[in-house]
Amino acid sequence: MPGTDTRYLRYVALGDSQTEGVGDGDDTAGLRGWADRLAEHLAPHSPGLQYANLAVRGRLAGQVHAEQLAPALALRPDLATVVAGVNDLLRPRFDIDEVAGHLEAMFAALTAQGTRVATLTFPDPARISPLARPVSSRVAALNDRVCQAARRHGVAVAETHLYPVSSDPRIWSADRLHASPLGHQRIAAAAAHALGLPGSDDSWTRPLPPPGTARPVRWHTAATDELRWAAAFLGPWLGRRLRGHSSGDGRTAKRPNLLPVQAPADTGHT
Repeated sequence: MPGTDTRYLRYVALGDSQTEGVGDGDDTAGLRGWADRLAEHLAPHSPGLQYANLAVRGRLAGQVHAEQLAPALALRPDLATVVAGVNDLLRPRFDIDEVAGHLEAMFAALTAQGTRVATLTFPDPARISPLARPVSSRVAALNDRVCQAARRHGVAVAETHLYPVSSDPRIWSADRLHASPLGHQRIAAAAAHALGLPGSDDSWTRPLPPPGTARPVRWHTAATDELRWAAAFLGPWLGRRLRGHSSGDGRTAKRPNLLPVQAPADTGHT
């Protein structure tokens, strides 16, 4: 783990919708997201920091590898984050070896160039939505392979799956697929801690304060909520898959070039 005096000049983020920032802002006002928040945390400690975000929603790990790695290498980052694979594990034909191979190839190429790399693990989706239980074993397998590949290449890992707070509903947006602003804040804090950045600590692992007094949720109310979620979010997602469409069709990276980073007035990240 680098010391607290580490300075970065060029940070490049690779990935899909989570890294793009979906769930933290909107397409009208703009997306922030955990990678933006991580760059903002870095800025006060790394004067002159420049940041690019190549992530595009809906991308599979192979697409991130094919479309984003070469541009990332060309930017000569000294820090990069690589987070992908969730879109793959939601597909009927999920090949863990293929997905892990793409992630490891990106880890290897970036670290071989001297880049410090960080990545994340993923929480059990069944703790967020019972309907996601069929993919729990896939998530566990992907997390295991991510950690193995990270160890081989000296990649920092924010192991978010180890902490119950990662499945707190307040961490997730209404679609249960993307982090909420609070969730993006926690992910940024987790990445900063994994990298040993100045001002980072393990506070991101701690539970959120208890919610206000609420009546117990009856089983039929919970079932109704699940059906409403499926109709509003899961159904349209499945419909796009069946038609061969992606939420990222026609989209490009929101920040393809290295640009200066200005730390916001509220630099809190935990």
